[in-house]
Amino acid sequence: MRRVVRQSKFRHVFGQAVKNDQCYDDIRVSRVTWDSSFCAVNPRFVAIIIEASGGGAFLVLPLHKTGRIDKSYPTVCGHTGPVLDIDWCPHNDQVIASGSEDCTVMVWQIPENGLTLSLTEPVVILEGHSKRVGIVAWHPTARNVLLSAGCDNAIIIWNVGTGEALINLDDMHSDMIYNVSWNRNGSLICTASKDKKVRVIDPRKQEIVAEKEKAHEGARPMRAIFLADGNVFTTGFSRMSERQLALWNPKNMEEPIALHEMDTSNGVLLPFYDPDTSIIYLCGKGDSSIRYFEITDESPYVHYLNTFSSKEPQRGMGYMPKRGLDVNKCEIARFFKLHERKCEPIIMTVPRKSDLFQDDLYPDTAGPEAALEAEEWFEGKNADPLLISLKHGYIPGKNRDLKVVKKNILDSKPTANKKCDLISIPKKTADAASGQNEAKLDEILKEIKSIKDTICNQDERISKLEQQMAKIAA
Repeated sequence: MRRVVRQSKFRHVFGQAVKNDQCYDDIRVSRVTWDSSFCAVNPRFVAIIIEASGGGAFLVLPLHKTGRIDKSYPTVCGHTGPVLDIDWCPHNDQVIASGSEDCTVMVWQIPENGLTLSLTEPVVILEGHSKRVGIVAWHPTARNVLLSAGCDNAIIIWNVGTGEALINLDDMHSDMIYNVSWNRNGSLICTASKDKKVRVIDPRKQEIVAEKEKAHEGARPMRAIFLADGNVFTTGFSRMSERQLALWNPKNMEEPIALHEMDTSNGVLLPFYDPDTSIIYLCGKGDSSIRYFEITDESPYVHYLNTFSSKEPQRGMGYMPKRGLDVNKCEIARFFKLHERKCEPIIMTVPRKSDLFQDDLYPDTAGPEAALEAEEWFEGKNADPLLISLKHGYIPGKNRDLKVVKKNILDSKPTANKKCDLISIPKKTADAASGQNEAKLDEILKEIKSIKDTICNQDERISKLEQQMAKIAA
């Protein structure tokens, strides 16, 4: 007998909005006509682009600061034009990048406990675009590498540690870029553009590896993201304005692996992908639902799971990294849905009877430690994300300050904050320090390495002892 219903542990995933007192209320969400998610989240903060007179601003709230947000609450407000996109650094929970209509990208360091005064001085201003910057995306595994894309159809990859533009891809797109996505180890990017092409690009060789014309035939915006196995997932519109999703193999972009028609709504579908569970969540701008699909190796490859529906349409959506979830409640995703005047967390859980840690739901996930330094990546090295176990929940560590090393130093933080952070200073600073300083630096780096080695050894020893205890207990 053929199984009628496909077996999947995610078939019963259900979404639930939190109670009103756990929402963030009275927020004037930005009205800019731009198809970004307007919200970025990490295990410490939620950042939301808001309406601001005379420039661009976004709010940064500690996760626990729920309830009504006072109108006088401090903002990050250094841009002179509306902010179009924001992205938290995956390797430092206090660093966030913003792109704006004023043609600049700014990188900000948020104080550990959130803002007490409005922040107007970024750690670094990255100037290189000639038109508004609508996309910012941090490299998934290399420290201090940031990508930005603007309406000048150029993609620039920056070394934030030195404030320099190291790669400029300005002749690959003939029309506006809708979105850019890094692959799992950050060796390739894929882009969706207004010319209806999806391109897979090797940014360091500055060449297009694969491209598909008319990935979706409709004129409305598309989105393209990389999956963990290297395939590309796209959302777009058919010629009849029906919303579509498709799966592509970059080695052969002639035909999609899978293509599904969905509905005739006109909101752009923003895809959010969880590489650990291979689930894709689709949030349409202006929709009041989140649909989710599981991607597998068996036909039809993209399996519809369920839809979370609510009454209010969404203006934007933030997606929490895996390490910010509550593993004790079998939470596999958390969204931060933007309404016109508030931000409402939505929690996705897999119902389980047991209170024990569910290892099948939580394989090791990308941790906050960078696998490479910026210079190593620019020289051609690749590395997969460094994984951490969520067995005992994720405990945020101490983040180091982002330090920018360049001649016209933009670091105008008060002297009390100027802790010289030796690890995040790029090794090849243009103006080499004197021999004496280099010797000192080497000595300290050696000491740091030996401390790290000791910690690793102790970790191994602890886990061995835990295994022995478990055997004895059993």
